[in-house]
Amino acid sequence: MRRVKTEKGQKAKKRILIESVLVFLIILAPFLHKAYELFPETESMVLFGMELQGGAWFDVRTYAWFLFSKIVPLYLLFIWFMTCKHWWYHILMIPLIMYTFQFFEAIFDQDNNVDSENLLWLLPICVVIIPFVYFIRLKLYDKHVHGIDLEAMDAELKILKEKEELRKEREKLEQRKITLSKKM
Repeated sequence: MRRVKTEKGQKAKKRILIESVLVFLIILAPFLHKAYELFPETESMVLFGMELQGGAWFDVRTYAWFLFSKIVPLYLLFIWFMTCKHWWYHILMIPLIMYTFQFFEAIFDQDNNVDSENLLWLLPICVVIIPFVYFIRLKLYDKHVHGIDLEAMDAELKILKEKEELRKEREKLEQRKITLSKKM
Protein backbone atom coordinates (compact mmCIF):
# COMPACT_ATOMS: atom_id res chain seq x y z
CA MET A 1 0.00 0.00 0.00
CA ARG A 2 2.81 2.39 0.87
CA ARG A 3 4.58 1.67 -2.43
CA VAL A 4 1.48 2.54 -4.46
CA LYS A 5 1.27 5.92 -2.77
CA THR A 6 4.91 6.70 -3.50
CA GLU A 7 4.53 5.73 -7.17
CA LYS A 8 1.48 7.99 -7.46
CA GLY A 9 3.38 10.73 -5.65
CA GLN A 10 6.35 10.39 -8.01
CA LYS A 11 4.04 10.55 -11.05
CA ALA A 12 2.27 13.59 -9.61
CA LYS A 13 5.58 15.37 -8.93
CA LYS A 14 6.82 14.59 -12.44
CA ARG A 15 3.57 15.84 -13.96
CA ILE A 16 3.65 19.05 -11.90
CA LEU A 17 7.25 19.66 -12.98
CA ILE A 18 6.48 19.12 -16.68
CA GLU A 19 3.35 21.27 -16.54
CA SER A 20 5.26 24.02 -14.70
CA VAL A 21 7.92 24.07 -17.43
CA LEU A 22 5.21 24.27 -20.09
CA VAL A 23 3.47 27.13 -18.27
CA PHE A 24 6.79 28.93 -17.94
CA LEU A 25 7.44 28.54 -21.69
CA ILE A 26 3.98 29.89 -22.50
CA ILE A 27 4.47 32.85 -20.15
CA LEU A 28 7.86 33.47 -21.76
CA ALA A 29 6.36 33.76 -25.28
CA PRO A 30 5.54 37.51 -25.34
CA PHE A 31 8.95 38.34 -23.89
CA LEU A 32 10.71 36.21 -26.48
CA HIS A 33 8.65 37.82 -29.20
CA LYS A 34 10.01 41.24 -28.13
CA ALA A 35 13.58 39.97 -27.62
CA TYR A 36 14.57 41.23 -31.07
CA GLU A 37 14.70 44.75 -29.56
CA LEU A 38 17.82 43.70 -27.65
CA PHE A 39 19.76 43.25 -30.90
CA PRO A 40 21.64 46.18 -32.46
CA GLU A 41 20.69 47.82 -35.73
CA THR A 42 24.04 46.94 -37.29
CA GLU A 43 24.88 44.72 -40.25
CA SER A 44 26.58 42.07 -38.08
CA MET A 45 27.32 41.15 -34.49
CA VAL A 46 29.04 38.38 -32.51
CA LEU A 47 26.78 36.31 -30.24
CA PHE A 48 28.16 33.35 -28.25
CA GLY A 49 31.20 33.20 -30.53
CA MET A 50 29.10 33.12 -33.73
CA GLU A 51 28.82 36.02 -36.10
CA LEU A 52 25.25 36.98 -36.97
CA GLN A 53 24.73 38.84 -40.21
CA GLY A 54 21.58 40.48 -41.48
CA GLY A 55 21.82 38.59 -44.76
CA ALA A 56 18.68 39.30 -46.79
CA TRP A 57 17.62 41.80 -44.11
CA PHE A 58 19.12 45.21 -43.62
CA ASP A 59 20.39 44.64 -40.11
CA VAL A 60 20.69 42.10 -37.30
CA ARG A 61 17.64 43.46 -35.46
CA THR A 62 15.38 42.83 -38.46
CA TYR A 63 16.87 39.36 -38.83
CA ALA A 64 16.26 38.66 -35.13
CA TRP A 65 12.71 39.99 -35.45
CA PHE A 66 12.06 37.59 -38.30
CA LEU A 67 13.59 34.62 -36.46
CA PHE A 68 11.69 35.29 -33.24
CA SER A 69 8.45 35.75 -35.21
CA LYS A 70 8.96 32.15 -36.38
CA ILE A 71 10.37 30.59 -33.19
CA VAL A 72 7.62 31.76 -30.83
CA PRO A 73 4.62 30.43 -32.82
CA LEU A 74 6.63 27.30 -33.62
CA TYR A 75 7.24 26.30 -30.02
CA LEU A 76 3.72 27.35 -28.92
CA LEU A 77 2.22 25.18 -31.66
CA PHE A 78 4.54 22.35 -30.63
CA ILE A 79 3.35 22.60 -27.03
CA TRP A 80 -0.25 22.63 -28.23
CA PHE A 81 0.36 19.61 -30.48
CA MET A 82 2.03 17.61 -27.71
CA THR A 83 -0.62 18.39 -25.08
CA CYS A 84 -3.80 18.40 -27.19
CA LYS A 85 -6.31 15.67 -26.37
CA HIS A 86 -8.76 16.37 -29.19
CA TRP A 87 -9.23 14.08 -32.18
CA TRP A 88 -8.13 16.77 -34.66
CA TYR A 89 -4.70 17.48 -33.16
CA HIS A 90 -2.91 16.03 -36.22
CA ILE A 91 -4.04 19.04 -38.27
CA LEU A 92 -1.76 21.18 -36.08
CA MET A 93 1.15 19.57 -37.92
CA ILE A 94 0.43 21.74 -40.97
CA PRO A 95 1.18 25.14 -39.38
CA LEU A 96 3.90 23.52 -37.27
CA ILE A 97 5.72 22.27 -40.35
CA MET A 98 5.08 25.55 -42.16
CA TYR A 99 6.78 27.55 -39.39
CA THR A 100 9.62 25.02 -39.28
CA PHE A 101 10.25 25.42 -43.01
CA GLN A 102 10.15 29.20 -42.69
CA PHE A 103 12.55 29.13 -39.75
CA PHE A 104 15.09 26.91 -41.51
CA GLU A 105 14.70 28.86 -44.73
CA ALA A 106 15.57 32.06 -42.84
CA ILE A 107 18.66 30.46 -41.32
CA PHE A 108 20.08 28.47 -44.23
CA ASP A 109 18.81 30.17 -47.40
CA GLN A 110 21.24 32.70 -48.84
CA ASP A 111 18.99 34.52 -51.34
CA ASN A 112 16.79 37.53 -50.64
CA ASN A 113 13.50 35.59 -50.93
CA VAL A 114 11.98 34.43 -47.68
CA ASP A 115 8.70 32.62 -47.07
CA SER A 116 8.47 31.89 -50.77
CA GLU A 117 8.67 28.15 -51.46
CA ASN A 118 7.02 26.84 -48.28
CA LEU A 119 3.75 25.97 -49.97
CA LEU A 120 5.40 23.56 -52.38
CA TRP A 121 7.08 21.71 -49.49
CA LEU A 122 3.90 21.77 -47.43
CA LEU A 123 1.61 20.45 -50.16
CA PRO A 124 2.62 16.74 -49.95
CA ILE A 125 2.30 16.85 -46.16
CA CYS A 126 -1.19 18.37 -46.47
CA VAL A 127 -2.16 15.67 -48.97
CA VAL A 128 -1.41 13.04 -46.32
CA ILE A 129 -2.64 14.78 -43.16
CA ILE A 130 -5.92 16.29 -44.36
CA PRO A 131 -7.53 13.02 -45.59
CA PHE A 132 -6.32 11.27 -42.41
CA VAL A 133 -7.97 13.88 -40.19
CA TYR A 134 -11.09 13.93 -42.36
CA PHE A 135 -11.39 10.13 -42.08
CA ILE A 136 -11.20 10.36 -38.29
CA ARG A 137 -13.80 13.14 -38.32
CA LEU A 138 -16.11 11.06 -40.51
CA LYS A 139 -15.88 8.07 -38.18
CA LEU A 140 -16.59 10.23 -35.12
CA TYR A 141 -19.39 12.13 -36.87
CA ASP A 142 -21.09 8.89 -37.90
CA LYS A 143 -20.80 7.44 -34.42
CA HIS A 144 -21.74 10.43 -32.27
CA VAL A 145 -24.04 12.52 -34.51
CA HIS A 146 -25.80 9.89 -36.61
CA GLY A 147 -25.54 7.20 -33.97
CA ILE A 148 -23.93 4.82 -36.43
CA ASP A 149 -21.58 2.49 -34.62
CA LEU A 150 -19.75 0.45 -37.24
CA GLU A 151 -18.48 -2.10 -34.72
CA ALA A 152 -22.01 -2.64 -33.42
CA MET A 153 -23.24 -2.97 -36.99
CA ASP A 154 -20.57 -5.58 -37.73
CA ALA A 155 -21.51 -7.52 -34.61
CA GLU A 156 -25.19 -7.35 -35.57
CA LEU A 157 -24.42 -8.56 -39.10
CA LYS A 158 -22.47 -11.51 -37.68
CA ILE A 159 -25.42 -12.40 -35.45
CA LEU A 160 -27.79 -12.17 -38.43
CA LYS A 161 -25.52 -14.44 -40.49
CA GLU A 162 -25.36 -16.96 -37.66
CA LYS A 163 -29.17 -16.86 -37.32
CA GLU A 164 -29.52 -17.42 -41.05
CA GLU A 165 -27.13 -20.38 -40.92
CA LEU A 166 -29.04 -21.83 -37.95
CA ARG A 167 -32.35 -21.36 -39.81
CA LYS A 168 -30.98 -23.19 -42.83
CA GLU A 169 -29.70 -26.05 -40.67
CA ARG A 170 -33.06 -26.26 -38.93
CA GLU A 171 -34.79 -26.47 -42.32
CA LYS A 172 -32.40 -29.27 -43.29
CA LEU A 173 -33.17 -31.10 -40.05
CA GLU A 174 -36.91 -30.64 -40.66
CA GLN A 175 -36.49 -32.04 -44.17
CA ARG A 176 -34.58 -35.06 -42.80
CA LYS A 177 -37.24 -35.57 -40.17
CA ILE A 178 -39.94 -35.53 -42.82
CA THR A 179 -38.02 -37.94 -45.08
CA LEU A 180 -37.32 -40.26 -42.14
CA SER A 181 -40.95 -40.25 -41.05
CA LYS A 182 -42.04 -41.13 -44.63
CA LYS A 183 -39.64 -44.08 -44.73
CA MET A 184 -41.02 -45.51 -41.54
